[in-house]
Amino acid sequence: MSIHLELDSLSVERLAMVLSGRPGMFKLFYDTEDCGCNGVLVILVIDAPNATDIAVQSDSYSFWVDRQQEQQFDSKMRLEADPSYPSFKISSDAGVLSSNVRIQDRRVNSEG
Repeated sequence: MSIHLELDSLSVERLAMVLSGRPGMFKLFYDTEDCGCNGVLVILVIDAPNATDIAVQSDSYSFWVDRQQEQQFDSKMRLEADPSYPSFKISSDAGVLSSNVRIQDRRVNSEG
């Protein structure tokens, strides 16, 4: 299965602000640490993909997802920034996957 992620214009702007002109790419990731649930969807800012990551098709930025988490996602999804809050919504035609997605900068030299 290939995954395609469509971004709205506000998401493109917000992601550019997160990168701050520094190298980086994004990873959709279900964080299950200290969660006690199926995981919380987050967007990680990473330096490079892991060997087990697969590319997500996106027109604006490089996105990745771990091969073992691929089944958690739909083949066509939308990323929409919340205009009044620093979070995102990820949805598909099947419904909302998560409405409070946060960004975690995991780059080695991150300042955030």
